[in-house]
Amino acid sequence: MTDRLAVRETAIPGLFEIDLVLHGDSRGWFKENYQKQKMEALGLPKFEVVQNNFSFNADVGVTRGLHAEPWVKFISVANGKVFGAWVDLRAGSGFGKVLTLEITPAKAVFVPLGVANGYQTLEPNVTYTYLVNEHWSLETKYVGVNLFDPALGIQWPISKDQAITSEKDVANSMLKEIQPIEV
Repeated sequence: MTDRLAVRETAIPGLFEIDLVLHGDSRGWFKENYQKQKMEALGLPKFEVVQNNFSFNADVGVTRGLHAEPWVKFISVANGKVFGAWVDLRAGSGFGKVLTLEITPAKAVFVPLGVANGYQTLEPNVTYTYLVNEHWSLETKYVGVNLFDPALGIQWPISKDQAITSEKDVANSMLKEIQPIEV
């Protein structure tokens, strides 16, 4: 936990890790989850939020992704802890680059277009939330890369045979089958 808001670009260009400040006492805690003016002053790219999405995950080991939807995301958790994974699917020398880190209420991540996002719950009753700059619709098309593709080398804390996944996510393409995304 930190006592100062911080924004850092990661090894994947345009993907930022954000340290959030939790103000706590015997009742619990409060945080400014997204504060446009302060975060942009620290280097976070500008984006217009049009929708806020939540995903509730009751069990440990829920594993979702890896999706590169056609929007920018600001990801955090309201409660719990997840292991996050990101894969750069943009055309260029960074194609296939992977980043992983844990997200807690004190940590957020800004994900640019063309970077696939996935996560695995490490605690029960996790509420995962993300702000986006485009509206979701049933017709939305996106690129998905297989969570367990050995070429990615992601060391998921909970193994594939213990993970709770959807058939759709497990059927995502392997990295070698994906056409790089032009953004």
